[in-house]
Amino acid sequence: MKDFYKTKLILSASFLFFLTQKSFGQEAKVAVSQDPKFEQLLNEKRRINSSITINDRYKIQIFNGDSENSRKTLMDFKKENKNLDATIVFSTPAYKVWVGNFKTRIEAEKNLELLKKKFPNAFLIKPNK
Repeated sequence: MKDFYKTKLILSASFLFFLTQKSFGQEAKVAVSQDPKFEQLLNEKRRINSSITINDRYKIQIFNGDSENSRKTLMDFKKENKNLDATIVFSTPAYKVWVGNFKTRIEAEKNLELLKKKFPNAFLIKPNK
């Protein structure tokens, strides 16, 4: 009786061993198709992220609100101020327009006084992450 169970166990183990040795899976071929605009969006995001330098510099925030008005504000600003850089930053739940990249607070405050004539809600910030 003991030999019967031993033989049965050995046969079962051998069967399972050979069964797993003969199993074949499918070939791993994956075809990814994506819209070419996706790559353009990624490149645009990378460009924008690299242009936002968050460090020990001062910036002036001239707008805080929705996407459409932030773009409009940015365009208006760029038409009149070609010597200062400006960018839109998204910080949940609003879009912000940041202007300049000033090394010193004095330089930033001088520009802030000039910008307050056109953008009365503008204020000085020192972004950090």
